Amino acid sequence: MSEPCCSHGCATPSAVRSPRYRRVLWAALIVNAMMFGIELAGGLHAGSVSLLADAVDFLGDAANYGISLLVLGMALRWRARAALFKGLTMGAFGVFVLTRAAWSATTGTVPEPVTMGAIGALALLANVAVAAMLYAWREGDANMRSVWLCSRNDAIGNLAVMAAALGVFGTGSAWPDLAVAAIMGSLAIAAAASVVRQATTELRPAAAGPVTP
Repeated sequence: MSEPCCSHGCATPSAVRSPRYRRVLWAALIVNAMMFGIELAGGLHAGSVSLLADAVDFLGDAANYGISLLVLGMALRWRARAALFKGLTMGAFGVFVLTRAAWSATTGTVPEPVTMGAIGALALLANVAVAAMLYAWREGDANMRSVWLCSRNDAIGNLAVMAAALGVFGTGSAWPDLAVAAIMGSLAIAAAASVVRQATTELRPAAAGPVTP
């Protein structure tokens, strides 16, 4: 990643105030809320940890888009605080997924691969569409960057869920599902660390400027 001003949080004012960016965030919020319900039901039906993990991720993303809409246009310090909160929740999601995968490994339940694959494909289409809409704002401040990272990681996670479905189908074992869930959890923790580092930098007085808390 490059290190110009924007990588340290200097969001382009026109981008922050763009009506188009606000509409994209609303669309992303709606898509993620709908996919949360679909994946939650599908994950429970299929007994898939990776689908349940992805459902929780969709819920977290919907909340994150709502927070981004709330602070959009506010001072950099407020946007950085929102990004810090989102980074911490992304990290908590990663820990939850790793813990759930470890617990499921002890039960030996084999998920249903057809449902996994079908819902994973639907989720991939949804996340690719959202990521494409957000691509133009991927290098903004920490808040904007966290939104882009969420969408990018979700698309990668959906591909992994589909691969896990093939693995479960071919082996009759739960391990492909658990392995993908562990990867998704680790990816969330890595992205969270990146967002938290940038948000922390933006909250320093030298970066944020003389903004009243």
